[in-house]
Amino acid sequence: MESATNEASRKRMKPDVGEKQEDHISNGTIMEEITEKEQSEAIIVGSEEMEFNISHILEKIKRFTQLVSELLESGKSMFKELSNDFEERLIMIHKEQMEKWQEEIKELRLMDASNEEATALLSNARFLLQNPFSES
Repeated sequence: MESATNEASRKRMKPDVGEKQEDHISNGTIMEEITEKEQSEAIIVGSEEMEFNISHILEKIKRFTQLVSELLESGKSMFKELSNDFEERLIMIHKEQMEKWQEEIKELRLMDASNEEATALLSNARFLLQNPFSES
């Protein structure tokens, strides 16, 4: 009870300047500690939530990167297959065209040989017609 009376009288008495500064400093220190604690708690709470959000975004980045990597690999293999198919088809077209032209050349040579034979026969026939009695 005596301490309660001392506190009541102390509160009613005007504190001197030294006590005011000590109270202010100690109250300021306590207030700073409380404020820092609240801020760190807010940061911790915010940090946990922020870390969750950041980890969620990092997971999205990881999945997206994996997807892009897989798409690149499948695209590469698809283009490689298409390139091989294109190359094979182009070679096949070239080969078919070359065979076709070789056949045309063969036909032209046969036709030329046939024309040469016909020309030779016609020349002989003309010669015989122009000189019918030369052999007799």
